[in-house]
Amino acid sequence: MNTLTINDIFDNVDSIRGKLDTNVHDQITEALYTDAARIADRAVTLPNEKPRFDFDRTLDKIVTSRIWGFPLMILLFTLVFWLTIEGANTPSAMLATLLLDTIYPALKSTVGTIGIPWWLDGLLIDGVYLATAWVIAVMLPPMAIFFPLFTLLEDFGYLPRVAFNLDNMFKKSGAHGKQSLSMMMGFGCNAAGVISTRIIDSPRERLIAIITNNFALCNGRWPTQILVASLFMGALVPSYWGGLISALSVVGVALLGVFFSFAVSWGLSKTVLKGEVSTFSLELPPYRPPNILQTIYTSVIDRTLVVLWRAILFAAPAGAVIWLSANIQIGNLSIAEHMINFLNPFGLLIGLNGVILVAYIVAIPANEIVIPTVLMLTVLSTGAANGMGAGPGVMFEGSETETMALLSMGNWTLLTAVNLMVFSLLHNPCSTTIYTIYKETGSVKWTMIASLLPAAMGVGLCFAIASVWQLFIG
Repeated sequence: MNTLTINDIFDNVDSIRGKLDTNVHDQITEALYTDAARIADRAVTLPNEKPRFDFDRTLDKIVTSRIWGFPLMILLFTLVFWLTIEGANTPSAMLATLLLDTIYPALKSTVGTIGIPWWLDGLLIDGVYLATAWVIAVMLPPMAIFFPLFTLLEDFGYLPRVAFNLDNMFKKSGAHGKQSLSMMMGFGCNAAGVISTRIIDSPRERLIAIITNNFALCNGRWPTQILVASLFMGALVPSYWGGLISALSVVGVALLGVFFSFAVSWGLSKTVLKGEVSTFSLELPPYRPPNILQTIYTSVIDRTLVVLWRAILFAAPAGAVIWLSANIQIGNLSIAEHMINFLNPFGLLIGLNGVILVAYIVAIPANEIVIPTVLMLTVLSTGAANGMGAGPGVMFEGSETETMALLSMGNWTLLTAVNLMVFSLLHNPCSTTIYTIYKETGSVKWTMIASLLPAAMGVGLCFAIASVWQLFIG
């Protein structure tokens, strides 16, 4: 009868373990050699052997080229912006028709039937509802187009190539190469751009990216830029050149914002946010076809609706403030008119006017309502009797001809238009972005700096333009 001692059992276990260790080692070694052979097969071409075609490597030679990389990048993002602006026109018009031309009159009629006080009617419908409706109609369609397009580029693998192309420029300005991605996201929405700075590991460089993201011309400011450029810049040339000149004017303002992003990043990195630029290993992932359904879901749910909801939360009370300021009177003038008269001398000094400054103060919650607020305040301050507007505090938009006639009554000049385009780029962030900056930094100090710095720059630049304008043009 055979018996096993404890020593025999341990000997058998050690023997089995040795065999297993040998097998695992052999498997790992075989896998390593297999991967090495596969990589060498793709990367190495033997003498007299025809080079193999590699899609990723061939495309990278183009999109990261010193010659073609930047032109292709500008062309591609110009296409994205054009698709966003052009594609949003129809759904924005449909939403405006639904919310402003259909639901708004129905609400007014219903409220009139119920017989609630006029001030409550005005506060809730003309104030809160109209501001919210404007934000939804103007903000939702561009974001619903821009964010999916941006995410498609990200999923395809192109955005890391953008960071690769711009890394050297951002490094020279004391910032991080990944700031290029948050800046691009900022062109859709600055609040989303601030959130996207989470991809930057360095706290110092992330803070620079947060502070400078407001220089990216977000979709809430595009309507102001496009309208002013169409009315004033396009009118400087024959009609067949008008569209091109208007478009180039808006692109020029957007590029000016990119310049200020580099300049302020450099200034911050040399002063209050000194430090060495961190290096990072940028992995260029393989190109792959994006999952369109997942992209749409991620973009609409996680980005578009979240940002829109935050904007609505701030726009609703802003509508109430706008209506109250236009309807509560002190003496013979409303609060809004007192503010316009008080700020008008300073506004004219910097090439703007009191109406524009008041509009930007009360429209801090949402840039989308700047133009409707400007038109309403212009009617209020000039007493325009051309049938435009539906009363104090009621925001509206007219045709280009009606808008131009009203602005002319408000003594707008070409200088006013130029400086409004500049101030639309360089002013404080909207409330949604300010709140997001605070949530991301947790600091009141840096939130204040990020909010006041661009506004101070905007006032300074507008004053400089107005001074030079008066000196040479009069």
